[in-house]
Amino acid sequence: MNRQDTASPREGTCLTADGLHAVIYSETACAAWLCLFDKAGREAARLPMARTETGFECHAPGVTAGQRYGFRTDGDWNPDQGLFHDPAKLLADPYATRFDRPWIFDARLSAARNELIDTAPLVPKAIIEKPAYRDMKPAVFKRGGLIYEVNVRAFTMLHPDVPEADRGTVKALAHPCVIAHLQRIGVSAVELMPVTAWIDERHLPPLGLSNAWGYNPVTFMAVDPRLCPSGIADLRKATDALHKAGIGMILDLVFNHSGESDRFGPVISLRGLCGRSPYRMHDGQPGHLVNDTGCGNTVQCDHPAMRRLILASLRHFVLAAGVDGFRFDLAPIMGRDAHGFRRDAVLLSEIGEDPVLKDRVLVAEPWDIGPGGYQLGNFPHDFLEWNDRARDDIRRFWRGDDWTLGALATRLAGSADIFNHNHAPATRTVNFIAAHDGFTLADLVAYSAKHNAANGEDNRDGHNENHSWNNGIEGETEDAATRAARRADVKALLSTLFAMRGAIMLTAGDEFARTQHGNNNAYCQDNAAFWVDWAARDIEIERHTASLASLRARHAALRDDRFLTGEKHIGGYPDVDWQRLDGAPMQAPDWDDASASSLMMVLADMDDAGAARLAVVFNRSREAPALWPPARRGWRWRDGLTGTPFRRGATMPPRSVLFLEEFQPG
Repeated sequence: MNRQDTASPREGTCLTADGLHAVIYSETACAAWLCLFDKAGREAARLPMARTETGFECHAPGVTAGQRYGFRTDGDWNPDQGLFHDPAKLLADPYATRFDRPWIFDARLSAARNELIDTAPLVPKAIIEKPAYRDMKPAVFKRGGLIYEVNVRAFTMLHPDVPEADRGTVKALAHPCVIAHLQRIGVSAVELMPVTAWIDERHLPPLGLSNAWGYNPVTFMAVDPRLCPSGIADLRKATDALHKAGIGMILDLVFNHSGESDRFGPVISLRGLCGRSPYRMHDGQPGHLVNDTGCGNTVQCDHPAMRRLILASLRHFVLAAGVDGFRFDLAPIMGRDAHGFRRDAVLLSEIGEDPVLKDRVLVAEPWDIGPGGYQLGNFPHDFLEWNDRARDDIRRFWRGDDWTLGALATRLAGSADIFNHNHAPATRTVNFIAAHDGFTLADLVAYSAKHNAANGEDNRDGHNENHSWNNGIEGETEDAATRAARRADVKALLSTLFAMRGAIMLTAGDEFARTQHGNNNAYCQDNAAFWVDWAARDIEIERHTASLASLRARHAALRDDRFLTGEKHIGGYPDVDWQRLDGAPMQAPDWDDASASSLMMVLADMDDAGAARLAVVFNRSREAPALWPPARRGWRWRDGLTGTPFRRGATMPPRSVLFLEEFQPG
């Protein structure tokens, strides 16, 4: 871990009283060097490192903060055996906290051993920094809140009120106009898509494309200079500004693979330093990489050296940037060993027990593409989990699929069928309807099929089944009726999300109907056509989202993460009462009606007997049925979003969700 003390780190670099101490882990190299560079990128010194029991180390006296450096190793070059040692290849420190420039893919980084091709001019240099750690503060985000998923670059590149120099950077998140928007729509925590240094996949440059999402890391700890020109300080300042506004900071981190990809990928860090240790290999085939990620390699997260690196990275972001927690991409990889996924895997246990990490927000994307890779509901109790079952069931209900009413109710109630292990009192779900991966919320109701031609793969990439619908016309249209129908559907989907038990997640731009023109895999579209277009916001949708946020803030029954069970609370009312729109209780035939299209969910605050109840009514039909919310002496009903009184027996609009809250007149 990069720190300022006189003790030698287990691995990584640290400044001491008189210089720089460097340690690298390597099972297979026969020699290693610490290379120092000047600001022009010229190699000023190449210092031999001494062999240790687990790798190499050396001390460079006189080195101070700001020094640029990298490593080289020598040994066998035998890709069939998983060995890539070549002294002509400059290698990034896996524990680096900052690079002097972004990473750019070059085929020479992947070339076979050739001492005539020195990659130093192609490789960004790590910069040694003095750590600026602070005292930890409790996480701001609480379960049941709204997570707002943000692609840092795309989010503000076109924002007219953000200073041009700050657009596309983490610094922009601290701008008052951005924070005001986040507060208006009720954001509890921002979840940043990867901000660590990444490199393009090798097939993108020939297509004139580049990685726009960042899910292809070079190392795990250094922030990308494109997003954080001043390094980790930029992230800390943004976190501080968000915390001051009552908003948490969650980082989306990738510990499942690296940008070194398959055996034909670049040799830029772990592969050239550590030999076979970083990535999982098939038994008896050390050169054959396991590809449980679909990205060419799979990090061997049960290896002690990799566990130490991952834990050090997490601690660094908490101590140096003050973040509230983490979302883990393809998280089953972190719990895998040679036999598959284990809920009690050493790394997952170490994260939960670590004194720096144990109170942080932990969110798992609970699937990968390896054997037994779908692990929804199976992570430790301190992990929240992305719930794709909720995503699909909500989409299918509003699309009009048969036999979906019961599934909708199960998801609204907290997905007990998935998360109620051993009578757990609270759900661990993160409910979402759209995320960075897939259609935007607006495209979900405007496209029946993906349109990914811009990605250069003949529309083969991206999910084929999106449970989407186009309201009669595929794609963009000026037809007023179609546009109105789509707007109603987006409102209904947003309303459903805000009515769900547990944490909810909204992807940036969905609150005002952002489009990606039918592209459901825009990972390589770093351009104006796919950046968030603030000038094209649907203000009506945005106001609806803000009203939903205000309603959720007023009603504890919406923010509660305890499963809805139907049990009576202290006021004599059940936490949930499922009713038909005519006010009659839902019975088995109602649930078993294949084409059932409506439902009333009456919620009561479990902890406040005097609190107003909330009736959430779902109507996916194209009819306007009469609605009879339950009566209570001395109470009336009103629209929770507009405040307009509601008369029992009045009709509700087609294709809509209605929130009715009780109030006492006078």
